[in-house]
Amino acid sequence: MFKYLKNDIPASIVVFFIALPLCLGIALASGAPLFSGLIAGIIGGVVVGAISGSRLGVSGPAAGLAAIVIVAIGDLGGFNNFLLAVVIAGAFQILLGIAKAGVIGYYFPSSVIKGMLTGIGLIIILKQIPNFFGYDESSAWDLEFFESDGHNTFDELFNTIEHVHPGAALIGFISLGVLLLWDKVLSKKGRIFQLIQGPLVAVVLGILFFVFTLNHSTFSIGSSHLVNVPIPNSVSDFLDQFSSPNFSVITNYKVWVTAFTIAVVASIETLLSVEATDKLDPEKNVTPTNRELIAQGTGNMISGLIGGLPVTQVIVRSSANIQSSAKSKLSTIIHGFLLLLSVILIPTLLNKIPLSVLAAVLLIVGYKLANPSLFSKMYKLGWKQFIPFIITVLGIVFTDLLIGVGLGLAAGLVVIAIKSYQNSHFLHKEQAANDNLTVKMTLAEEVTFLNKAAIQSELFSLPENSRLNLDIRKTVFLDYDIVEILDNFLIQARNKNIWVHIQSERGDVDNIESFTNFLKLDKIKTNGSN
Repeated sequence: MFKYLKNDIPASIVVFFIALPLCLGIALASGAPLFSGLIAGIIGGVVVGAISGSRLGVSGPAAGLAAIVIVAIGDLGGFNNFLLAVVIAGAFQILLGIAKAGVIGYYFPSSVIKGMLTGIGLIIILKQIPNFFGYDESSAWDLEFFESDGHNTFDELFNTIEHVHPGAALIGFISLGVLLLWDKVLSKKGRIFQLIQGPLVAVVLGILFFVFTLNHSTFSIGSSHLVNVPIPNSVSDFLDQFSSPNFSVITNYKVWVTAFTIAVVASIETLLSVEATDKLDPEKNVTPTNRELIAQGTGNMISGLIGGLPVTQVIVRSSANIQSSAKSKLSTIIHGFLLLLSVILIPTLLNKIPLSVLAAVLLIVGYKLANPSLFSKMYKLGWKQFIPFIITVLGIVFTDLLIGVGLGLAAGLVVIAIKSYQNSHFLHKEQAANDNLTVKMTLAEEVTFLNKAAIQSELFSLPENSRLNLDIRKTVFLDYDIVEILDNFLIQARNKNIWVHIQSERGDVDNIESFTNFLKLDKIKTNGSN
């Protein structure tokens, strides 16, 4: 793990600068103490990062839980009572992991996961535009379409036009220019520009801009447009920011209902993020989902015990981690320690960072998640992929994450119903006689995403130096999700020295580079070709 330090340290710095305002903003949106968001970010990085089997996933407080948290704090009679619900929710998640409920994550269709990534990318862009121009910074962390102040996402965009702050906008554009220059040009010019990431340079420029324009009548940036980390005056003040659950309310049924709600929602958001992160991973590693639930549950128990918000794996920080070329979980862990050290050692310096600079970083992250080319790609794959994709995107933008994903899943089930007249799905595996290293796998006439968990489990459990005979002679339809799994497996097969032999109607072939390209020459149809 330590051999990737040269990649993981720069990536952890980028994730740190994204996580810092998100932790504070989500705490603010949740009606909780600001420091509780930082605690959740630290626990998500250090504790969950250490236990999790995810290489590149990052955990922390989630905007999707903010509405649940703010209602729960009021219903349960205070923040300390709510913390007990967080602890119990963590215990529920550990039990879910032990019961192997993580397999649920494998049943989210590829089109819905890609729609989720794109929808989150769009909502990040829409929510950060006001922040970028120095207006209504509080709504930037509220990822629902209808906001708690009665406005909606588009209201804030129109209001921004009349409330542009010259200083925030200027340093926002300068930062955006630096980030684009670094990403498109300088990162390819030398190793130094890969070690020193663009977001770090943008943050330094933002602090300098704040200092040099402090007394300027036009460009001076006020405290409402800056990071706002609590500043303790002493060690005791710092320790006083931690709080503990009120165990005396453990018999209150509302605490248990809230705990169960948090456990279910946090687990679903985590499993969605795990699926999305694995798709973004260039090396296509597969995260053990049951272990992830146990890691998240452990993190939530510890976070609740010391005064933190509930945590989940979160796609914004995870995608930033991947975009910054992280290679191992060390990046996640380091970002957690950076959060801890920064709030102890340099809170005053952190409070000089303009929020518009961090908005510029998030705009780049959002654009990469919602790349326009993806819409064209999904359209070309056919209506069976495009409709669940676009419904998920629109659902997330105009409602929230879970409703959007639910609508996408419903659309995916309709697609399955339309094709229900075709043959049933199965996966057949045989062990070759007298040979422990050769496996024969026969696919059905039609295979959909409902077979995803079984196929992925079988393929990715094959040992190194083994041989796979994949028989697709009777297969006439492969869901695009299965094609993706096979493409990802071929990458793993090369790394594990697995020999892949494919039997098809047009003949046998060994060790193909791409299953997608292979299918273009075969009779088998996918979602994009029929």
